[in-house]
Amino acid sequence: MTTATKSPAAAGPHDGEVPGRLIRNPVLPGFNPDPSILRVGTDYYIATSTFEWYPGVRLHHSTDLVHWRPLGGVITERRLLDLSGAGDSNGVWAPDLSYVDGEFYLLYADVASFASGYWDPQNYLVTARDLAGPWSDPVVLHGRGFDPSLFHDEDGSTWMLSMVADWRPGRDRFAGIQIQQYDREARRLVGTERTIFQGTAAGVTEAPHVYQKDGWYYLLTAEGGTSWTHQATMARSRSLFGPYEAHPAGPLLTSHGRPELELQKSGHGSLVSTPDGHWYLAHLTARPYTPLGRCVLGRETAIQAVQWPEGEWPRIEDGIPAVLVPVPGEAEPAEDLAEEHDDFTEPVLGPEWSTLRRPATADWVDLTSRPSILRIHGGQSPVGRLRPSLVARRVSSKQCELTTSMHFEPANYRQLAGVTAYYNTRNWHYAYVTADDDGQPVLEVMSCDNGRRVMHDACHVDLPSAGDITLRVTFDGPRLTFAYQLAGEARWVDLPAELDATILSDEYAATLVDGEPEGWGFTGAFVGLWVQDLGAEGVHADFDWASYRHW
Repeated sequence: MTTATKSPAAAGPHDGEVPGRLIRNPVLPGFNPDPSILRVGTDYYIATSTFEWYPGVRLHHSTDLVHWRPLGGVITERRLLDLSGAGDSNGVWAPDLSYVDGEFYLLYADVASFASGYWDPQNYLVTARDLAGPWSDPVVLHGRGFDPSLFHDEDGSTWMLSMVADWRPGRDRFAGIQIQQYDREARRLVGTERTIFQGTAAGVTEAPHVYQKDGWYYLLTAEGGTSWTHQATMARSRSLFGPYEAHPAGPLLTSHGRPELELQKSGHGSLVSTPDGHWYLAHLTARPYTPLGRCVLGRETAIQAVQWPEGEWPRIEDGIPAVLVPVPGEAEPAEDLAEEHDDFTEPVLGPEWSTLRRPATADWVDLTSRPSILRIHGGQSPVGRLRPSLVARRVSSKQCELTTSMHFEPANYRQLAGVTAYYNTRNWHYAYVTADDDGQPVLEVMSCDNGRRVMHDACHVDLPSAGDITLRVTFDGPRLTFAYQLAGEARWVDLPAELDATILSDEYAATLVDGEPEGWGFTGAFVGLWVQDLGAEGVHADFDWASYRHW
């Protein structure tokens, strides 16, 4: 069971700020990109991208736009999507959550590539009467592009939108926004596909969402790429099929050209209205450690207030993202969960945990064999993409740590277990227990830097015995360290290596190929519990508890 310790409420508004409740951005810190926001009654939901991680399509819930509670994810089984073998930053891109006639509709794309001008996307649709499920078997839709969304028109029709990918050399890889009717009863696309928007000069037009207001169809897209030049663009038309006129004042939102802003990469998003008619934009953002530097926390979700007078264009104040956003209503104390402690008393993992490339099934994530113990059966090596055994959670703050108590009895060097700070198969830090050739249990630290493994020999520790040990990984801005505590001892021992936390970032993971667009990483840093059984000898590690703390 996860318990949380609250830090003192954050200070109130500064002088001159609008009183009332305040959204403090990002509302979903850490790796939570490409938000699709939805209101049903007085409940708000955000669905975000999860890429190669299960559960796929992460959900959060709020009743006030200020406080958000994780609900876990939708894709919890291979029936809905099999991520075995998925490449780094492949998998679930940019989901879309909508609701019509008492049913939730979730669109998501499984993107298999993003190299040499190819994406190999496949779009799927699942439905459910309740967000907790059960979810229908996936409807297989087109693979012409990614970032799909559904628009439910006032006339009762439903339409699927997405960007269109063009692989041909010399062509615009982002070939515009396409629309096609979806027959909800027949559960299939019907009619002819049409391209309705080619984008603006910013290029890289993607992430379409349509809204109907005051006799207009408004088309929200993301443009400029997902890095520093990212933006949200608004266009409108009297007809669903266009032609669409782009907002004459330029982007609805961007951080481009403003390196001093705390929130960078602002763009990809979706709109929601409150019951009393106020509008808000949930959007992607990131917080670099230095101006236009590396974003270890990945791409996060923020919310901005939108002014949208009847018949006029929507606008966000100054067209830039704000850290503090007033929300109508009485002021409430800020809630900041400074520490979350999990004793693993529940039969399933809590919503804060994710698993890599395979769902948390009982054959390798065992929460029932021993009471209040998470038993992880060892999996493949750190580069294995079929059966890795990593249970991890998002890093949500520049200063944070994960601590865990572990019982592990390795028989040889093929058996390893410990704690990791992880970005992808090519970039991670790992403190683990294993055994030397003579059977001596040892603690070691290894890093992988852009695919190159580095042993930190000064961190080698001969352990007095196999069995119980407490391990800790700490992020202190760009500095990362490991520490351990032996069973029965109160003293913590810091391992003598100060590691670079910033290699766990989208920017560091960028792949550059002459003549091709930059292939970025798209996720963020995790801290987690990692177990390898390289000889397939049936080894497991038991974790008594895990605690995540930030400050």
